[in-house]
Amino acid sequence: MRRTIFTAEHEEFRALARTFVEKECLPNIDAWEANGIVDREVWRKAGSVGLLGVQVPEEYGGAGISDPRYNMVINEELSGHGVSGLALTLHNELILPYLLSLANDEQKKRWLPGFCSGDLVTAIAMTEPGAGSDLRGMRTTAVRDGDHYVINGAKTFISNGLISDLVLLCCKVEGAQGSSGISIVVVERGTPGFERGRKLDKVGARSQDTAELFFHDARVPVANLLGEEGEGLHYLMRNLAHERLSIAISSVASAFRALDLTKDYVRNRQAFGQTIGGFQNTRFVLADLHAKASMARAYVDNCIAAQLAGDLTIEDAATAKLCATEIEFACVDNGVQLHGGYGWMEEYPIARMYRDVRISRILGGSNEIMKEIIGRSLKLDGPLGAGR
Repeated sequence: MRRTIFTAEHEEFRALARTFVEKECLPNIDAWEANGIVDREVWRKAGSVGLLGVQVPEEYGGAGISDPRYNMVINEELSGHGVSGLALTLHNELILPYLLSLANDEQKKRWLPGFCSGDLVTAIAMTEPGAGSDLRGMRTTAVRDGDHYVINGAKTFISNGLISDLVLLCCKVEGAQGSSGISIVVVERGTPGFERGRKLDKVGARSQDTAELFFHDARVPVANLLGEEGEGLHYLMRNLAHERLSIAISSVASAFRALDLTKDYVRNRQAFGQTIGGFQNTRFVLADLHAKASMARAYVDNCIAAQLAGDLTIEDAATAKLCATEIEFACVDNGVQLHGGYGWMEEYPIARMYRDVRISRILGGSNEIMKEIIGRSLKLDGPLGAGR
């Protein structure tokens, strides 16, 4: 089915993004996987061709294009080519909205030019050893001391944890009003008392550095506060729907990549005097997966349209994330099965996908949380007809 969510201009931009991925990413994936981190230079190359900060005003080095679909195109090209380490989507889609909507003029002048050039790589630190989906349970604190906050606490599972230059730190400011006092403070590389822990040894997405962060009386200027004290939880919740839609977009692109890899394999692999693709079971498995992935893409595209119109709901984003990530894993899992023993070999891309995509059902809120969000919207806890 022909997609209608993207225009000719978006497809021209897609060609640019695809060229970048093919030239700068694919030849380096094996090295990035071995090192557990991508090269800094690839961020600068992404900035030089216009893949960072598309929505940033031109005066700060961006393209000044408010349309979020350009970032979605980048997301699809990275995921559709199996590039899991270069976290442009985190940078462009998840962190930039905070900077654009909350940063004051001085902060924008200080951070956005480097954001767009690739000289400043970003991360956001929410999760703690004892607080994941329950953000209200975070314990990292910030105490006002003159013109600085004194910050103490620890964060874990932080993407771009080692490579980042700016960390949007979620913490509880002492005495702040609002939802649990949670605030967002930008911590810059080299801040006294800010230490990076070990690079976490993950099952998959190994080239995407994920680390622990520690704050021991770290002194951060009050001028680095984003928005208002105590309003951090509100800001975070406001962006969660887009984050989950972004994950869904990535998962759908990844699902179709798994299908393409598997189709290519079964067309050529011989068994019992014919290609594997000639067996009815193979056709039925891939037909079922293709139908489900196509339905997921249609729903996700509809969610994109809803976001453009300002109508995307929390429930719709949760539905997109839940369905897309489940279908993604089904496509990869069945792809491994149809590859047989070769599906377990590292030299086959489907094997790496099996490791990489499992996290999708946990990122952005686990799929159990998505079901809870959707379930609550069904109003099942009252008498028949209640809430109608």
